[in-house]
Amino acid sequence: MRIRYIALLLVAAGIAVAAVSWLTRKTPGELAGEWLGPLGGKVTAALAPAEKSKGTGGAPQQGPPPEVTVSQPLQRRIAEWDEYTGRFDAVESVELRARVSGYLTEIRFTDGQDVKQGDLLFVIDPRPFERALGQAQAELEQARTKVSNASLDVERGKPLAARNVISQKTQDDRENLYRDAEAALKVAEAKFKTAELDLSFTRVAAPVSGRISRTLVTKGNYVSAGGSQGSTLLTTIVSQKPMYVYFDVNENNAIKYKRMGEASGKGRTALLGTPVFVALPDEKGFPHQGRLDFLDNRIDAATGTWRARAVVDNESGLFSAGMFSRVRMQGSPEYDALMLPDEAIGTDQTSRYVLVVGEDGTTRRSPVKLGPLQFGLRVVREGVAAEDWVVVRGQAKVRPGMKVTPKREQVTISEAGKPASPTGTPIRVEKP
Repeated sequence: MRIRYIALLLVAAGIAVAAVSWLTRKTPGELAGEWLGPLGGKVTAALAPAEKSKGTGGAPQQGPPPEVTVSQPLQRRIAEWDEYTGRFDAVESVELRARVSGYLTEIRFTDGQDVKQGDLLFVIDPRPFERALGQAQAELEQARTKVSNASLDVERGKPLAARNVISQKTQDDRENLYRDAEAALKVAEAKFKTAELDLSFTRVAAPVSGRISRTLVTKGNYVSAGGSQGSTLLTTIVSQKPMYVYFDVNENNAIKYKRMGEASGKGRTALLGTPVFVALPDEKGFPHQGRLDFLDNRIDAATGTWRARAVVDNESGLFSAGMFSRVRMQGSPEYDALMLPDEAIGTDQTSRYVLVVGEDGTTRRSPVKLGPLQFGLRVVREGVAAEDWVVVRGQAKVRPGMKVTPKREQVTISEAGKPASPTGTPIRVEKP
């Protein structure tokens, strides 16, 4: 057991010495000389034969510098874009409910068809309401007759009351009867209009243009009127052109957009009308364009998001209410950016970096601050200059301070894949 522990300690010590030797680029003999002082000289002498065996004259054999591909950052004027998940919703959505009770006698549409505002959809048996309207009309005529008679009595009594043929009380009673008849006439008129309105409600027409759902009640069934809870739901209609897209902006981006509005001098209203690009889940890029037309008046405290809405044309009828979508919105003003392929970016436990090759072919490590992907390239905000030659291929073969053989190539955007809208473009590295 003791021999096993000693062997493990020796292996660990050997690994540690090899690691330090690789990091400091010193031979184990040189390290022994530094660590052990006078005793290190003897260790160095003991290791000298082994080191001499590596090459002629006791020095390590040096191969040719490794070849790497280097490129200068691509310079391009860009604007950053933020992406969100959205959901389509209709601009107008209506639940058709019965406004009078009765038996359904006709259905004038096909399930799922497009309808126009004013199209007749349902007919409720009108006969009871026609009878009620006739009765209300008769009562109205009766009230008008009473008003006419009461008015004549008042006019006849005025000269008689002036000559004291009839008492003043009799005349006052006639005038009161006239006023009572006028009030009864107004009641009769109101009943007539109510009956007329109820009769019109037996013909249910489309209040908006759009696509109708299936009928929820078939012909011959009794439908009930009332509020939204008690009335019978007949069907629903949603408009199709245009469509809304709702999406939620996180709080950091909401603050960023407000800062942009303040910088433009227009405040919050500067964002309204901003172009918004939309794509369905099966589409590449963002081929549909809309505009921002609504921002909520507060940040949702529960989710920390800001509700936004864009309006998109739907002439082809591709979009339907309830569909998910991807939404892209401009997240910065246009600026000149430096971009590199993602494979040129190295990473360690604390930072991101690139390897820059100097004029003498020596590499150096340069920490970088990164931005988003644009056209398939990574925006580099800080850490490189436009004239720097950065290692884009072969980083695994080199480390900072090494000599390399640079093979210069240029980062370009493929012309075949350039989009008309900000949809992202494939990138390739080409020789100049």
